[in-house]
Amino acid sequence: MWCKIIHIFLFFIFLNAPVHSWGQVNTGEICDNGIDDNEDGLIDLNDPDCDCQTSVPPSHIPNPSFEEIDCCPSGNSQLNCAKTWIQASEATTDYMNRCGYFERDQFPLPKPIPDGDAYIGFRNGRFTRNPEPNWKEYTGACLNSPLEAGTQYTFQFHIGFVDRNISPPMDVVLYGTTDCKNLPFGVGDRSYGCPTNGSGWKVLGKVYVSGSQEWRRYEITTTPAEDIAAIAIGPDCIELDLSVNPYYFLDNLILANSQLFGPTIEKIGHPCNPEFGLLASERQNVDYQWYRDGIAIVGATDRFLQFDQREGKYQVMIMTGGNCVLSAPYDYIIPTFETQTRKIICPDATFAFGEMDLNRSGSYTHTFTTRDGCDSTVHMDLTVLTESVDTVQEYFFKGETFEMGPYRFNSPTASTFPLVSSIGCDSLVHLILDEYDIYIPNAFSPNGDGLNDTFTIYGNDALIKVQSMRIFDRWGNRVYQQDETQPVNWNGTNNGKQMESGVYGYLLDLILYDGSIKVLSGDITLLR
Repeated sequence: MWCKIIHIFLFFIFLNAPVHSWGQVNTGEICDNGIDDNEDGLIDLNDPDCDCQTSVPPSHIPNPSFEEIDCCPSGNSQLNCAKTWIQASEATTDYMNRCGYFERDQFPLPKPIPDGDAYIGFRNGRFTRNPEPNWKEYTGACLNSPLEAGTQYTFQFHIGFVDRNISPPMDVVLYGTTDCKNLPFGVGDRSYGCPTNGSGWKVLGKVYVSGSQEWRRYEITTTPAEDIAAIAIGPDCIELDLSVNPYYFLDNLILANSQLFGPTIEKIGHPCNPEFGLLASERQNVDYQWYRDGIAIVGATDRFLQFDQREGKYQVMIMTGGNCVLSAPYDYIIPTFETQTRKIICPDATFAFGEMDLNRSGSYTHTFTTRDGCDSTVHMDLTVLTESVDTVQEYFFKGETFEMGPYRFNSPTASTFPLVSSIGCDSLVHLILDEYDIYIPNAFSPNGDGLNDTFTIYGNDALIKVQSMRIFDRWGNRVYQQDETQPVNWNGTNNGKQMESGVYGYLLDLILYDGSIKVLSGDITLLR
């Protein structure tokens, strides 16, 4: 009788003891109610009583970051240097390690790499020389222990991108086989393509990847229908038609029971939009609990969390079988934008700035709301032009036409006329237009009499400098060139040999007073 009473009493005490939501009996903190139960000033995950797994689980894939080596790579196509990894396809992947060959010059590597000192690179077809769309490169491994049929597994990996041209978006596929003897596949045929082109392989899952000059982490979730002994990773079976050889990087390949992974968090919508939310990765037969700054959001127990746009570090916990696994934090900060701009308006005009109509020069600030609901603060310096007459000094070459707005001039002038500016203001311009002061003779006589012995360009050095002069005979052969030397002249010789009398062509590169380049051409007669 007394034993029965004692058992009932102990059972009552057990039922009323504070318990972690993931099943640990604890006389201190309850970890999912948002309350400091043990009054130590620490709530939920901030309390050491609520420790939860955040580490990465051990991978079924041996040597998951390619760190263990049998040799240091010295060039491309040396996956054999990475312990346990198998070159799955006849088209060969590249193994890189800091101990030796680490980076291909034509494929800039985004840095830092995700884990350790090694990674691999692979192609999805070759197209620049002897195109082979099925030149698809795969890496494979015989697993430490098979994936069991009916159990959910998650494959997490990092993939690196060169840029959107060399590393276009594609599907990365996880393939599986029941027998390690199926590695490698397509032996002797480098255009064999993906594993499923033959027997013994099936697609376990795939994910669409995209990026530029970065590493990104992705995951594939799979529940195999039969035990899987070996895997291969690489592109899908689709044949591409590209003008470049696509190339990607892989690192940190973790394949484990999904329940051992901390969930990942995906953003849904724009962070400023009231509909914005967070989505936890899917796991089978688990309970979810969301936290902000380590404190439980009471009632937030679904995969999707839509919240009140409060800033903070958000995490999600999954609980199953008395164990909990916690995601990495997602730092939610409402984006704000701040810009500086300058506006110029015509006299008597107004500028609409928020709810203000401005007509005075000055500095103004206004906060706008973007299409997505973000605050965008604009600091604007406004200048209201005054009516004035601008004086412009310009030059033109004889025989050419000078243009300003709708006006055309082919002779020197000094005149005032109205113009509409680029911002639509009416203004007056006083134009002083002169011809360039330049004289190019049409003949010279290099006979040593001291008169016209050289072909020389004459002009105002303040307005025109001769950058180079090239002389050609009547067959187009260049017989003389002079660069960046003042004065520029030709004495009628080619490498010390006197040229015959006749007509020669010239090309002059002139640097004008405003820094622009003008090319003039013509004929010069050499007389002896």
